[in-house]
Amino acid sequence: MNDKKTKQKKAPAIDWAEVHHRVETLSQALETGITPDIEKVMTVLKERATALAREEKEEKTGQSVEIVVFILATERYGLETSYIEEVWPLKDFTPLPGTPAFVLGIINVRGRIVSVVDIKKFFDMPEKGISDLNKVIIIHDDKMEFGILADEILGVRNIALSELSPPLPTLTGIRKDFLKGVTVERIVILDAARILADKNIVVHEEA
Repeated sequence: MNDKKTKQKKAPAIDWAEVHHRVETLSQALETGITPDIEKVMTVLKERATALAREEKEEKTGQSVEIVVFILATERYGLETSYIEEVWPLKDFTPLPGTPAFVLGIINVRGRIVSVVDIKKFFDMPEKGISDLNKVIIIHDDKMEFGILADEILGVRNIALSELSPPLPTLTGIRKDFLKGVTVERIVILDAARILADKNIVVHEEA
C-alpha cells in the first residue's frame, strides 16, 4: 500500500454583493411596474440567496461535505471526496492468488501499484459483472490507499450532514458497520475512514 496525505478542497467564495445587487435591481423594477414576470425572477433569486447563505453557514461550521455518487449493484452510494485520490477507469487488472474473493486484484496507476476491492462481494451484495462503465475509486488517508470497484460513477454533489438519517432496515449484515447514514435522496454514505482502517478489507500487494 502507498502512504498518502489527505487533500482538502476549498469551496469557492460567494459574491454576496452581486447577489444583493440583483435582488435590489429587480425590486426597483417591480415598483415601476416594468413586467409582472420580474416578480417570479426575484423570488427565485431570493430563494437562491437563502440557499447560498445556508450552504456558506454549513461549510463554515463543517456540516456540509462533498461526495462522489456511484452505483453498487442496484443502489446509489457516496464517498467523501476528501478521502478520494482519483477515479481511474478499469481497463486491465492482475488477480492476486491466495487473497479473499472480494479482492479483484491490482492495477497500475501511472507506475504505482494499487489494490482493488470489489466492495459488493465484501458486503455480500449481488454481482453485476465487469463492463466499460466500471471505475476504480482510489481512496486514501495518511496511512493507506486502495481502490474500490464501482459499477458506474454518477457525479459529485454536496450534502448537509444534518440531512443524514440512520441506515435503512434493509441495509443489514456487514454493510451497516461501514455506513454513515442515508440522505433524503436515498444515497447511502459509506464511512471511508472505517473502510481504510478495517484489517479485514486491507490486503497488501505482496500478499
